[in-house]
This record gives sequence, structure tokens and C-alpha cells, in this order.
Amino acid sequence: MSGVRVLVGTRKGAFVLTADGRRDRWEVSGPHFAGWEIYHVKGSPIDPNRIWASQSSSWFGQVIQRSDDGGQSWSTVGNEFAYASVPGTHQWYDGTPHPWEFARVWHLEPSIHEPDVVYAGVEDAALFRSDDAGQSWKEVPGLREHGSGPHWQPGAGGMCLHTILQHPTDPARLFIAISSAGAFRTDDAGQSWKPINRGLVSEQIPDPTAEVGHCVHRIAMHPSRPDVLFMQKHWDVMRSDDAGETWREVSGDLPTDFGFPIDVHAHEPDTIYVVPIQSDSEHFPPDGQLRVYRSRTGGGAWEALTKGLPQRDCYVNVLRDAMAVDALDSCGIYFGTTGGQVYASRDAGDTWSAIVRDLPAVLSVEVQTLP
Repeated sequence: MSGVRVLVGTRKGAFVLTADGRRDRWEVSGPHFAGWEIYHVKGSPIDPNRIWASQSSSWFGQVIQRSDDGGQSWSTVGNEFAYASVPGTHQWYDGTPHPWEFARVWHLEPSIHEPDVVYAGVEDAALFRSDDAGQSWKEVPGLREHGSGPHWQPGAGGMCLHTILQHPTDPARLFIAISSAGAFRTDDAGQSWKPINRGLVSEQIPDPTAEVGHCVHRIAMHPSRPDVLFMQKHWDVMRSDDAGETWREVSGDLPTDFGFPIDVHAHEPDTIYVVPIQSDSEHFPPDGQLRVYRSRTGGGAWEALTKGLPQRDCYVNVLRDAMAVDALDSCGIYFGTTGGQVYASRDAGDTWSAIVRDLPAVLSVEVQTLP
């Protein structure tokens, strides 16, 4: 029977949750790297034994960890992302006397095409790539060289490159999102980039329809329809049907269109999930009721999913990387909260249960489907 591995990054370590295909009993391993902020943990879509983790500390800097045995053991990889030479700094050694500093690696994205390729999105916003399973890294050159770069500004969480999407059949096409610059696409493996923000409106910037400057919280796609993108923006849930060339709002009847994560059902490309929160200043569920909202129409019409979730006095948040889906049948949905709970649904969101509680604040949730 196939199974699942849920990978959880928290403020004080990483946790690995494993179950068989029934997903009714879970084994918990961790904390791995106890006391460290683990901004993102993600498994390879090609090798079910390989997992990547972004390990960060304000004192010791940034470390990339790799496991090749499903999280039982780990090794530090890549001298460019190893301990910084000066405590409290994070430096990329590019051979120059003045290494470029960055705050942390926000997101790791193993390739769906090549087993030893992995991407890293960092703060301040830049994109890196390793072709040798993390032993060495090089910056993907075209992004920071884009002419709009000087106009990028940080969001409340920093100027982070937090989303990396890969086209399922074209390795040269990538989508990324930056807070607060917007979404970008490359069609030539990163040599050049195009802002894809037409249709986004952000009242808080001087030009509400500017080419860049929009605070995109997360974008998602279904691999069967790679030209259809969904976005949770700083206010507004958006959809594009032309690979980001244009966007339209699909917030519909949501109680609030502010939130962080967005994801797509593994087998139904028009079924999407969001977790609304009260506002950009009140990062908790409306009325203290934790609700996932599901649209089976690609946006516009939404239903509240509440069974098994706390419906009173709940004031947690769900961050941008803290929701994921598995590929089993029926599709499992998972999300983690800043209160340390990880909730799972075995029936595409109809019912929920907490598979673990009282973890440190959850920063990311990812899933590997196991053979």
C-alpha cells in the first residue's frame, strides 16, 4: 500500500510525519535540527528517499540540509550555503572579495525533471540553482538583472522569493513570486524574466496597476493545465488562464479575500483551497473560526470546510508555505498553523483531524507520496 510523508518546518526544528495509504495512524519523527528555524522542508518528486531542508539561524547563518534516507539522517551540502564566516550573516561566495549577503532561504524546489537539480528562493529576492544535489550553487542570473529590480520593496515578512513553480513538460519555463514585487516567468531557463502581473490591482502602491510592486503571497498550478495559475494576493484571490499574461479576480463569496496559502486538488484541476484570515493587520481567522474554503469551479463560488476544525476562540494563522496536497485517491489536504497544529483531511477537505498538536509555530507543510 502506498503512503505519505508530511514534512513540517517550524520555528524550532523539522518534523517528519509518516502514514500508510489509509492515513489514519501517524508516526512522528523529530525535532530534526532542534532549536533552528526551518523555513522550508520539501521532498524530491523523483526520489522518494530524498528530502531538502532550509535551516536558518540569526547567529549561525544559513545551512542547506539533505537527507537521502527519508529523513533518518541528514548531511550539510553546499559550501555557498554553509555556515557564514561572520556570525549573524548569510553569504553567497561568488569568488569576489565582497560576497553577496542574504537573510535566509525561504523556499527549496527540487526539480521534477532532473534528480540532482534543486532551486532555492532567498531573501532579499534572488533565485539559485544547484545541478549536483546541492554540493554547489549558482545564482540564476537574469532575475535580479531585470530592469524592475531597483523598484522591488519588501513586504511585512521581508523581500522574499517564496514560490517556485515548474512547467511539467518544459524545463525552461519557471514561475516565481516575490513579496512585494509580484510574479515573474522565464521561458529560457532563467536567462531572462518577464513580469506577469497584468490585471493585479494593489491600492497601497503609488500606481495600483504597476508592472511590479504587487504583494503576491502564493501561486499554484495543476500539472495537467500548466497555463492555468491561481494566486493568493495581499487582498484578492486571482486566476490566470494564459500563463500569467492576464489575471482576473475569483474571490467571489469568500468572507475575506486576504490570506496566504493556496493549493489545487491533485486530481481535480478546478478545485482549489484557501484559508482566509481577517485582514492584513489581524492575522487570524474571521470570527475566531478556522475554516478552509474550497471552490470546485476554479474560483468565484466557495464553500466553508469546518468539520473537525475549531469553530470558536481560534486565533492562529496559516502561512504561505503551510498547505499541501497528496496524490492519493481520495486526495489528502494538509495544513499547519502558527499554533503548532497540523490538520489533515483524507477526503479532499470534507472532514479534518489534527494529526499532531503543540509543535512550534509551523512555517511550511509539504507532502511526499510514497510507493
